[in-house]
Amino acid sequence: MMPPERITITKDIINTLPIENFSGQIHVIDTVEQALASIEQLRQHNILGIDTETRPSFRKGHTNKVSLIQLSTHTDCYLFRINKIGLIEELRQLLTDVKIAKVGISLRDDLSVLYRVNKFEPHNFVDLQNIVPQYGIADMSLQKIYAIIFGKKISKSQRLSNWEATELSIPQQCYAALDAWACLHIYDALQAGNKFYYTIATP
Repeated sequence: MMPPERITITKDIINTLPIENFSGQIHVIDTVEQALASIEQLRQHNILGIDTETRPSFRKGHTNKVSLIQLSTHTDCYLFRINKIGLIEELRQLLTDVKIAKVGISLRDDLSVLYRVNKFEPHNFVDLQNIVPQYGIADMSLQKIYAIIFGKKISKSQRLSNWEATELSIPQQCYAALDAWACLHIYDALQAGNKFYYTIATP
C-alpha cells in the first residue's frame, strides 16, 4: 500500500544543500586486460551500483553509442570505457549474472544503449524508480531522491561533457563514480529503513 503522503523536493532547496562527493577508489578501465582483472573483483560482490554515460549529441535525431559503464561497490567504482574496449563477453556475463544485483535508476535507458553495443539478456537489475514510491518519495530523478534521503546535492555539471575524450578528467571521473555509487547508497538506506533528511510532503 502506498503511503498517503508523497515526499518531493524543489531545485531551490537542493541548491542550498552541501555537495556530495565519492570518497572511494576510482578505477578507469580502458584496456581489456584491466577489464578482466576488474570484473574478477566485481564478481566478489552480490550487489553493485550501475550507471552509464554517453557523449552528448547536439544534432537533432542523432544519438551516440554509450561511452562508459560504471559499476560500483561500496568502496570502489570501476569506469569501463566502452568506446575503447567494447562490451566484452566477460562484462556481458556480469550483466547477465542472476546472482549479482545491479542497482540503478531509469535502467530502461541504460540497458537500451548497452544493447545497441552488444546484445545481451539482462538479469537481476533493480530500478530505484520502481522502489522509491513505496517509501513515499514522489520524485524520480537521482539528484532529488538523493537529496530527500541524505540531504546532499549531486552535482550535474559534468553530464554534458565529452565522455569519449582521450583522457577522462578528474571531475568527469568523480561525477561518473558518484552516480553509480549513489544508486547503491540509496538502496542500502531504503533497505535499512533509515530516516530521511527531507520529509515535507506534497499537499
